[in-house]
Amino acid sequence: MAKAAILEKPGDGLVIGEVEYAEPAAHEVLIDTKACGLCHSDLHFIEGSYPHPLPAIPGHEAAGIVRAVGSEVKTVKPGDHVVSCLSAFCGHCEFCVTGRMALCMGADTRRAPDAKGRIARADGSPVMQMLNLSAFSEQMLIHENACVAIDKDMPFDRAALLGCAVTTGAGTIFNAAKVVPGETVAVIGCGGVGLAVVNAAKIAGAGKVIAVDPIPEKRELAKVLGATHTVDAVADDAVKLIHEISDGGVHYGIEAVGRQASADLAVASLRRGGTAIILGMMPLDCKVGLSAMDLLSGKRLQGAIMGYNHFPVDLPRLVDFYLRGLLDLDTIIAERIPLEDINKGFDKMRDGHSARSVVVFD
Repeated sequence: MAKAAILEKPGDGLVIGEVEYAEPAAHEVLIDTKACGLCHSDLHFIEGSYPHPLPAIPGHEAAGIVRAVGSEVKTVKPGDHVVSCLSAFCGHCEFCVTGRMALCMGADTRRAPDAKGRIARADGSPVMQMLNLSAFSEQMLIHENACVAIDKDMPFDRAALLGCAVTTGAGTIFNAAKVVPGETVAVIGCGGVGLAVVNAAKIAGAGKVIAVDPIPEKRELAKVLGATHTVDAVADDAVKLIHEISDGGVHYGIEAVGRQASADLAVASLRRGGTAIILGMMPLDCKVGLSAMDLLSGKRLQGAIMGYNHFPVDLPRLVDFYLRGLLDLDTIIAERIPLEDINKGFDKMRDGHSARSVVVFD
């Protein structure tokens, strides 16, 4: 049996309970979870903003050690240290073969709705897997293409951040924006993902990196991670300040919050020909748009789910960046907590004054 944080009813927080996992199927991997970051995306499900069948185990930003593998698994073996990723890829669909693996919806990496459950409580009642991972648990049973082996010198708590926040943030800079040295970037929202965007923009050689957030503590964290300038997101002249700092607007306005106002600010921050990239999980009724003049100015608007990652290639490179001192993951971690304190961790997230909380498992 493994201890897990279970979502039974939206709005009621998570309940600590015990679950049992099936033996790995042919392409499945059983992992002993060592660390898992708390992501705002989890909070959307916990609060009921995004629907999901319940009961379920949230969590998707994790690292651990492979305990067992299925008969057909080729990519990892027992004892490997791995990072998981919710954007599992099949390798043969249109998106995978055209290099857009993060968009893969390959059915063979996801359990069919009518498939026999793989997670259950002691009484045999099923528990749903969320986002193909369910990482708020002492174990994970996932498809082999939802994890990748990493250097064993990498600390698990830092490695966990690579599973979502850093993959999304850094991937947006390296894969979606393809920032060229000297270009300007405004990062709207300096939580875990936004701070990773800031750090990656510095690594990419961005000329000016403008961190935009209403919380002074987060703006200071952004400076540590490479922001050259900061702006209060709720200041009346925020757009004017961004344009003054960037000499007419930024090349990339990157939204990392998931709010209408911050998405609109990302668009408003652009120069002619600039691109707004929306990373946050917006409320389902939100719409972001470009005006007629924006379109005539050659501006663009796009999403970049999970940073358009190429997971098996990008993750080992990000680990190498950290081990060589280029990628700063230590600053992003605000606290390390046991699984029993997970609801307190989400309360701290709602408060909005700190970066990433990470659950660590003994």
